[in-house]
Amino acid sequence: MKFGVFIPQGWRFDLVGIEPAQQWQTMKDLAQRADANPDWESLWVYDHFHTTPQASDQATHEAWTLMSAFGASTERIRLGQMCTCMSYRNPAYLAKVAATVDHVSGGRVEMGIGAGWYEHEWRAYGYGFPEARDRLGMLREGVKIFREAWTEGSATLDGKYYQVDGAIVEPKPLQTGRSGIPLWIAGGGEKVTLKIAAEHADYTNFFGDADGFKAKSDILAEHCRTVGRDFDEITRSSNYNVFIGETEAEAQAKLEATIARVTPYLGQEQAEKWVRGAARSGLVGTPEQIVEKLQTLESLGMTYAIAYFADAAYDRSSMELFEQQVIPALR
Repeated sequence: MKFGVFIPQGWRFDLVGIEPAQQWQTMKDLAQRADANPDWESLWVYDHFHTTPQASDQATHEAWTLMSAFGASTERIRLGQMCTCMSYRNPAYLAKVAATVDHVSGGRVEMGIGAGWYEHEWRAYGYGFPEARDRLGMLREGVKIFREAWTEGSATLDGKYYQVDGAIVEPKPLQTGRSGIPLWIAGGGEKVTLKIAAEHADYTNFFGDADGFKAKSDILAEHCRTVGRDFDEITRSSNYNVFIGETEAEAQAKLEATIARVTPYLGQEQAEKWVRGAARSGLVGTPEQIVEKLQTLESLGMTYAIAYFADAAYDRSSMELFEQQVIPALR
């Protein structure tokens, strides 16, 4: 099993209390720490502009700016976003940005891409909020533009949503795989998103619990049969909110500390609901309990786990315990 780690960027109120002028240093230190530990295959950020679950004036640093900065300040670790919203940037422009970051980083970019969902920031930034079918249509067309741009050096598409005519993307990415830059199609939409994944994805990212993961995997496999794609070519991944402790009580104490940290911004009721909801679908408990859950998921084909530590900017003990006792058991 491979492992990725999220770097706190503010979106989940995970930089609150840190002065804005010190936030980049906090992020960079964590990225360089992960870069120095080969147990981490990749680092990740979210592509959002406003905090969640409630918009606020607290920091949310922009994903692709961070991609470039991490590319220049790390040496080994791969760089991903979970996941870039296709409609926030013209896809030909985004293909150009990603290709440039691939050069900055020495060929380490992963393209996590999805249709987008956070209505508040869509409308706030003037993008409107198209129906789901249109957002998914944009995703499908944009992925076609990416692949042509990265493999051929230019892209042309007269689509319903995007029109590009000889958009030059040179130099092409350093990576020369099936899509150029590896494509992670994120989301579990059964009729459209997973079909797009069957057609184009190198990686998928969907439900983390065992029942949901198996159900989505079965649907992806059926789409692969329909489009003539080898299901085993696609690596299936999931994201996990991790609250880990040497004892169950210690893990619960870390969960409670996260609730206390976000309560001033969300209020007690919403903070409780949000953090406990995240924990229910995550990895909570001792290293042994977390290893057991991941082993079950691995038996279902989940071979790439991306961990989010809510306390990473303040306390590295959760990350360290995961590195010391969880990853070795699954390496």
